[in-house]
Amino acid sequence: MADTGSARAQILGGIRKALNSAEGSEEARQRLATHPRNLIPARAQRPHDEQVELFAAMATEVSATVELLGGMAEVPGAVADYLAGLNLPAEVRVAPDAALDPIPWDQRPTMTVTKGRARDSDGASLTGAFAGVAETGTLMLLSGAERPTTLNFLPDTHIVVLRRGQIVGTMEDAWDRLRAAGGDGGGKGALPRTVNFITGPSRTGDIEMRIELGAHGPRRLHILLVED
Repeated sequence: MADTGSARAQILGGIRKALNSAEGSEEARQRLATHPRNLIPARAQRPHDEQVELFAAMATEVSATVELLGGMAEVPGAVADYLAGLNLPAEVRVAPDAALDPIPWDQRPTMTVTKGRARDSDGASLTGAFAGVAETGTLMLLSGAERPTTLNFLPDTHIVVLRRGQIVGTMEDAWDRLRAAGGDGGGKGALPRTVNFITGPSRTGDIEMRIELGAHGPRRLHILLVED
């Protein structure tokens, strides 16, 4: 019978040798430093105003809804009207994100606004986003103490506040922006524990080949696109 300890040592030794290869290590370091890109679709290479229009069109195409707002002051009214239009309770669980602090919730005293991680009883959540990808209508959301990931997936209705200036052309642009921003604030190159890309509400086609919304997350995604 083969000595399993010896075989294990040989395998680990081979891995260690490969990891210590100067050529391989240098190639990996260069690739991580330069972030080479593949082919970029022409539809994403356009002026920013057109990227904003493309983002809204692509998000709508995947069953999200997009509402244009002139500023953060309009968010409370937009949220209240959206929930009322769906005959939903005037209650929303908001991410404790400093970027959302300018929202004047006191303008809607009849709406119940609480902050923190999502709870089983929460029917609607409101979060910010780090970026919007025009190419696919995708939202890029980061995890963190101020941005609980549970708010993105547990409530049946997810409302996202996205500023026009946060929209970029491609996924590659979004990653570049995150690296430049220092990821989660831990310095250049630091990344948050989780990066979620959300394209439209949750859905599946596994049930009799019919599209069903809300299969693994929110059945509604409403994007408030706010002027900077």
